[in-house]
Amino acid sequence: MKVPALTALVAALILSGPAAAERLVLSLSTNLVAIGSTYTGARLVAFGVIERDSQTASRSGAYDVVVTIRGPRETITVRQKEQLGPIWLNRSQQKFAQVPSFLAVLSTRPVKDTVSEIMRRRFRLGIEAVVNAPEFASGQEQERDPFRAALVRLKARDQLYRENPRGVTFITGEFFRAPISLPAGAPVGNYDVEVSLLADGIVVSRRNASFELVKMGLEEQITEMSRERPVLSGFIAAAMALSFGWLASVIFRRD
Repeated sequence: MKVPALTALVAALILSGPAAAERLVLSLSTNLVAIGSTYTGARLVAFGVIERDSQTASRSGAYDVVVTIRGPRETITVRQKEQLGPIWLNRSQQKFAQVPSFLAVLSTRPVKDTVSEIMRRRFRLGIEAVVNAPEFASGQEQERDPFRAALVRLKARDQLYRENPRGVTFITGEFFRAPISLPAGAPVGNYDVEVSLLADGIVVSRRNASFELVKMGLEEQITEMSRERPVLSGFIAAAMALSFGWLASVIFRRD
């Protein structure tokens, strides 16, 4: 058996065996984030407690925590522009199916300093491990895929992919908190929160939670109308634009 495979097998046995007696208790400050007319982003907090029993193995170092937040899945097409004479054209493209529309990784310290690369890949710890996972594949070698790198860069530019190596703080030795910030452009839908507890270079426990980002009030009604009655919604939008344009011309008219 190859060494990487043996290491992964040992890690899996440690995670499921009786020696890993730590248990995570996870809670979110809210399970519903509402988008209103004054929405400019949101903030919620993940709280966690590490429970230990008499069979818990002694640890040589402190605990580490990695919190991964994934937004609703979406299909994205990344295009590469090439110059053809004086103009730029889309010459090649790559489609990514079912990728997280939002991805954030918070940790007590840089993920690369906590576990080996094998463990990061196995448990999808860190943005690099998530985007290089097989389910994120685009038909090319992951680490050398320019479309994959462009996707991450574009998402990071819009603050939809982010990694904070100091985003989790231990209040006491066994109680931690992780503030989760959502930008104004975060899509509506269900968000998954996955918390991994690390000790001595291995993942000893994992826990999941979720919250929902929804539109409320007038924004929700407009969205529902545009979805259920797109023609009527279009006419109303056009009429409102003409009305406001006419009103502005009357107000600012120069006699």
